[in-house]
Amino acid sequence: MAVHDEKTTTSRSRPERRSQFADLIRRRRAELNESLATFAEKAADPETGKRVTRGWIYRLESGEPVTPPEVEELRALAAACEYPLERLQDAAGQQFHGVDPLRSGSSEATAYVRMLDRMPAEQRENLLRLIASLVPPED
Repeated sequence: MAVHDEKTTTSRSRPERRSQFADLIRRRRAELNESLATFAEKAADPETGKRVTRGWIYRLESGEPVTPPEVEELRALAAACEYPLERLQDAAGQQFHGVDPLRSGSSEATAYVRMLDRMPAEQRENLLRLIASLVPPED
């Protein structure tokens, strides 16, 4: 007969709560020293004009369930945060879809990968050879 303890049952039945996106928005709003109303007023997509409501931002920051943001809403929040869209996309992917972006301790790896995408193929190959000559082989 299997023994069930409350801790095991609870941890299996409840998925891990992810809050990367909510934490990013909450921290940035605090850094900007803006009220919820002021921040929401700035949250307009520069391309389409679509706005993110104060209520949605409040629910997000409070940990209440929200509908995952669409790209227009991400652009609106990026404008309010004064951050690049990719930063919000990474955090939203983590929180809402469980996708962890490429990271290093200092997040430099993400910046390097994004720069690589803009390099011509020949330069990428040369850089890869240089890196291979500098990095010790794995065991």
